[in-house]
Amino acid sequence: MHYPVIKNLTIDNLTKIAFSAIASAALMEILRRQRDAVGLSIYSDKSDYYAPARGSDRHRRMLLAQLDKLLKERSSKTTDTYKMLHQISEKIHRRSLIFLFSDMFQDDKSENELFDALRHLKYNKHELVLFHTYDGKRELDFDFEDAPKKFVDVETGEQINLYASSVQESYKENVSKYFNHLKLRCMQYKIAYVPVDINKGFEKVLITYLTSRKKYL
Repeated sequence: MHYPVIKNLTIDNLTKIAFSAIASAALMEILRRQRDAVGLSIYSDKSDYYAPARGSDRHRRMLLAQLDKLLKERSSKTTDTYKMLHQISEKIHRRSLIFLFSDMFQDDKSENELFDALRHLKYNKHELVLFHTYDGKRELDFDFEDAPKKFVDVETGEQINLYASSVQESYKENVSKYFNHLKLRCMQYKIAYVPVDINKGFEKVLITYLTSRKKYL
């Protein structure tokens, strides 16, 4: 995935990766208070970091340091989600409650391959929750000021100039269909699908955690 660079990052203008990092840290704090072990995997075009689940304070501080690095990095790497999920699946042996933060954009592989990887992650009776992170204003509503804009594909470099309002209606219709399709596919594979607009805070993530934990236990 590619994330926009925000120079003055605050809680009110988070990127998807910054939102995911903070949400993960919040979940880790809850797990610490419940004396549960926690692990962490961070990936882009390769595995950037992996630590198996442990319960010590030293381990928790190490994971928080990795999440803090995500808040400071400026990444333009393509995320090979399907490949990384297969690798992570091979490393998790104990039955676990797994939270995956992803924007679910995967250009170079088919949707079936991506969902095969998600199904692999559920192997050994793991409980999987997919937090589908997105920027509701830009990525769902396509809400840009009514002036000529240049949109650049960060992967191919292809550019297009247009008025956002000229395509907004059809864009929203297609993206909404995609979101609904993701939800149905997740239901098919018994994956908890949780769409999370990064502009609306962390409440949905935390409520989902509490619901999932009750079901898991």
